[in-house]
Amino acid sequence: MFKKSNFIERSLTGALSFIKGSIFTEGYASRIGFLQSLDPRIKAATFLLFLLQILFTKNILVLLYLYALCLMLAQVSRIDLLFFLKRTWVFIPLFSLFIAIPALFSIFTPGDPLVSFSLIGHKLTITHQGLSGAELFVTRVITSVSFVVLLSITTKHFELLKVLRIFKIPQVFVMTLGMCYRYIYLFAEIIEDTYLAIKSRVGTLVHYKRGQHLVAWNIAYLWHRSYQLNEEVYKAMLSRGYAGEPAVLTDFRFKPKDLVWFIFAAIMFTAMRKYG
Repeated sequence: MFKKSNFIERSLTGALSFIKGSIFTEGYASRIGFLQSLDPRIKAATFLLFLLQILFTKNILVLLYLYALCLMLAQVSRIDLLFFLKRTWVFIPLFSLFIAIPALFSIFTPGDPLVSFSLIGHKLTITHQGLSGAELFVTRVITSVSFVVLLSITTKHFELLKVLRIFKIPQVFVMTLGMCYRYIYLFAEIIEDTYLAIKSRVGTLVHYKRGQHLVAWNIAYLWHRSYQLNEEVYKAMLSRGYAGEPAVLTDFRFKPKDLVWFIFAAIMFTAMRKYG
């Protein structure tokens, strides 16, 4: 039972640490780096061009070139490469890899046979067309996720929300996104505090019925606390002049470096369109 409790504790703390490290990366956005020094409006616009190229290209070499460019931008922006790869290769890319596996076989993608083998009495054949399609799909997902993650960790949260409003993203969407960002951190803190409080009061050994009672009570308490906090936060925002639009003190300034970067990105986009 003690080992099982330690396993649960390690799993819980590890998952919460991963969530915090993946979402809340303000430290990287505050570093002195290339992308951090760009105007958030220009940075978001050029990244949008790259994402459009990724979505519409059918040339895997173009995708590999864009991915290499993304890694280079992460390096010159002083982003730890291991940290970046862990955040871009987990969840969505791995999930897309499992989705792409069936497309390898001739059952779903007919074409020229590449490799044939037997599995549980069934003959399976991997085709050239299936392999090419799977490679293109997985590479496209990894590259697009990498650019989105790079944009988010090199741009401060409130600046990114302001850029979304400049690009005419609906106000309700931006407000909901901002609230969710803050509440995820609060939710993670509450889980840690609740688990520590339970552990300090009942120890590591507890009967399963007692454990079910504690979990049910904490769920109900968290719901009630969230409702109260929602009302208090909204009243506090109204008392400070909130009228549905987030106010940001930072003024964006267009610099010569931004113009050079935008021209470079536009030339790249035009050139790659010819090969895509």
